[in-house]
Amino acid sequence: MTDFIEVKAQLTATDAGEITGTAWPFSGPDRVGDVIEKGAFDQPASLPMLFAHDQGQVIGVWNEIAETDTGLTVKGKLLVDDVERAREVRAMIRAGAVSGLSIGFVTKEATRNPKGRSIAKLALHEISVVAVPCHPGAQITSLKSQSTSQENITVENEELAPKAETTPANDAPVFDQKKLDAVLSRLDKLEAKGNRPGAPAIVQGDVERKSFINYLSTGSAESKALTTASDTANHVLAPEDVSAEFLRNLVEFSPIRAIADVRSTTSASVVLPKRTAITNAAWVGETAARTGSEPTFDQAEIAVKELATYVDLSLQLAEDSDNVLPEVTLALAEDFGQKEALSFVHGNTALEPSGFMANAEIETVDNGHTAALSPDALIALMYALPTTYRNAGTWVMNGQTLAAIRSMKTSDGNYIWQPSYQAGQPETILGRPVVEAVDMPDIAADAEPVIFGDFKRGYRIYDRLALAMMADPYSVRVNGLMRYHARRRVGAAVVRAAAFRKLAMAV
Repeated sequence: MTDFIEVKAQLTATDAGEITGTAWPFSGPDRVGDVIEKGAFDQPASLPMLFAHDQGQVIGVWNEIAETDTGLTVKGKLLVDDVERAREVRAMIRAGAVSGLSIGFVTKEATRNPKGRSIAKLALHEISVVAVPCHPGAQITSLKSQSTSQENITVENEELAPKAETTPANDAPVFDQKKLDAVLSRLDKLEAKGNRPGAPAIVQGDVERKSFINYLSTGSAESKALTTASDTANHVLAPEDVSAEFLRNLVEFSPIRAIADVRSTTSASVVLPKRTAITNAAWVGETAARTGSEPTFDQAEIAVKELATYVDLSLQLAEDSDNVLPEVTLALAEDFGQKEALSFVHGNTALEPSGFMANAEIETVDNGHTAALSPDALIALMYALPTTYRNAGTWVMNGQTLAAIRSMKTSDGNYIWQPSYQAGQPETILGRPVVEAVDMPDIAADAEPVIFGDFKRGYRIYDRLALAMMADPYSVRVNGLMRYHARRRVGAAVVRAAAFRKLAMAV
């Protein structure tokens, strides 16, 4: 079983003094369906009190940890005299901003059920004050100050309610000073280590990444840190950092993503309202009759399509190499990126996103010649667009067309191509940036090698599923291989044809 820290319970709030609460109740499952059985906790003598499971934010110490019939009960003390963050947490508690407890642990023994897991044994590592607890019943039950002038505060149902004043002599616990000093010394060392530059920390993203790598290597999806795709069983979603790396690689092969309007959706299709006619206002006299307008509307639908493939890697590479994850994501990025880029430009079938060059509603401007580009035609093309779209427009063409334009001049002898002499600034044609897309048509008779327009307003891309993978250790195992099935769901279409103009190699 892979060891990684899990966090359970609920947000907690603390005051300057004693905190008493239930870190984990035995009343039922948590929000993800997990149940911790009685007797599962190792009940250490003391544990650090963290804020939001951050090892760099040690705010106190738990010095009484006991498992009862109702759950894991704890008592602790905020280090408000020595730690600034502890005083800030106290203020949050007094304001009612935080009021739950959350535990961090490593699972040792567990069995799965249809709704989650039943955990029989675990190693408790820390107990935190958090904002959104995993178990609704994990709460602070009382919060006492060290001073008789301060209030006792009881947390019930995630709310802070003042209680009648009590006397510390009756309610305050008696601390074992030697034990407390030893714990504080240990906490000081942990805090100092956590504050060092470059000090490692337990980050949920690291846990997900390691679990995902283990899944790719072994095909086992038992880790709780993995997330499965909602639309297909057995496919595991890549962690955020893996998906982000995947999308960055896509830009290299699909430059349209860098200039288009890219959004996310949870639906199989997106319906956009579309106005097909405008109102018809007219100048009138003071008492003249007014005429009515009847603008018409329609709907434009962008359907989400699916792109799928699989990659085979040797079992030895999957088992022994730490680079198995980059190898898989790079292979998928190249394949998916090339197919996606082609569809964004020329897609015209029912199975792929709709390409802007295949859109019949985009108007064309004739070049005036079937073989050689005309600089005057490029100028006419640019100024054929309305000002709003023209001022935000981008040229898109392939490398062959760019090479032809590089030496072109206007009638007054100025190059229409302006190279960039400043880092980070794009090269321009007639003052507007140019993007090279390898899938654009070459210069030829009746071809349309150039498009200019406002892609942010005119072309929409919807991502439904960034990257879902399923490791198959059986299908090609006889050949010593591990197969990785991958899916991606994306839709795209022109939403404003008036934002574009295409150059046609025609007279």
